[in-house]
Amino acid sequence: MEKFAFIIHPIDAKKDVARKYPIARYVPTRLLEAYIQRRDPLVVAKISGIRSATGAEAEGWFIGCPLTPRQFLELPIDFVYDKLEKCGRLAEEQGAKIIGLGAFSSVAGDGGITLAKRLSIAVTTGNSYTIATAVQGAIDGAKRMGISLPSANVAVVGATGSIGATCAEILAREAREVALVGRNPEKLQALANRLQPATPACIRIFTDVATGLRNADIVVTVSSAAQAIVQPRHIKTGAVVCDVARPRDVSVAVAKERDDVLVIEGGVVKVPGQMRCKKIESDEPFSFGFPQGTAYACMSETMALALEGRYQSFTLGKDVSVQQVDEITSICTKHGFRLDGYRSFERAVSDEEIDRIRQNADRKRSVV
Repeated sequence: MEKFAFIIHPIDAKKDVARKYPIARYVPTRLLEAYIQRRDPLVVAKISGIRSATGAEAEGWFIGCPLTPRQFLELPIDFVYDKLEKCGRLAEEQGAKIIGLGAFSSVAGDGGITLAKRLSIAVTTGNSYTIATAVQGAIDGAKRMGISLPSANVAVVGATGSIGATCAEILAREAREVALVGRNPEKLQALANRLQPATPACIRIFTDVATGLRNADIVVTVSSAAQAIVQPRHIKTGAVVCDVARPRDVSVAVAKERDDVLVIEGGVVKVPGQMRCKKIESDEPFSFGFPQGTAYACMSETMALALEGRYQSFTLGKDVSVQQVDEITSICTKHGFRLDGYRSFERAVSDEEIDRIRQNADRKRSVV
């Protein structure tokens, strides 16, 4: 039996803490964060039933780190590293041989490099498979909306991050134009200078989200923003938006106001076998927001590496190569991981709904 662990943390202090302590919804957010940051990490759930197409099996544990996205970014980095190291020690005690970094635990600091040096088990951010599924999901969704990648304008929000830069590199191999959207113009220009010689696509840079998305047929958004930055007015009619970020980059207002764009969550993966998650303290089912048997791509990378017996730190730091993406895609395919349709704002998107969105987009374009 192969063994792994994965770090999770509250995205919204009030909402997530209130699931266990209802009184938390009445406590000011800053006060609640001050309370939880004094808490130690803990093992919150057991994961079982993972069985590879090769016959290999794995089990794992969710390790809860009591920090919110804001705290991961604003607290002293040594404090954050100490919290993550405690998570790793808990994983080691459970017998895990690799630990994956979920959400902002992979964003803080140096992307797992320091943590890997402190632990005796392997560490991965899961970003390689996150990239693979984001690109695949965006391209497949575009096809459903009648968009061909070679004739498409693509935008990558958060382009200078580890996930965004590689998404842009992969998409630039076939797209007509790629807009790199980010906050730092120097980093954007450096990325554009690296990509342009290797692609026929036109590479443009933007520091303003609205301008960068104005002509985009396909959007992959992977920023590390702590709140939504893509609003209804930013998205072109008929566009496909793949939101890989957690917390989401795309505002929930898009779902309410725009019936002519397809927004999907990147990295929703079907896990091979009959995966089950149960709370440690009560043996009740544990939910992290996905249907039973599915997981984020970053989780899936950790599971696949365990099934492979590849107990070496795989995706670390702020850079992810195309070669890493190709390799983890091969490993995940071998063990039976696959994209599981589309989800948008925590719910499944049916074929009928996609058809309606496309029809709405066609109708609006015809009126214009």
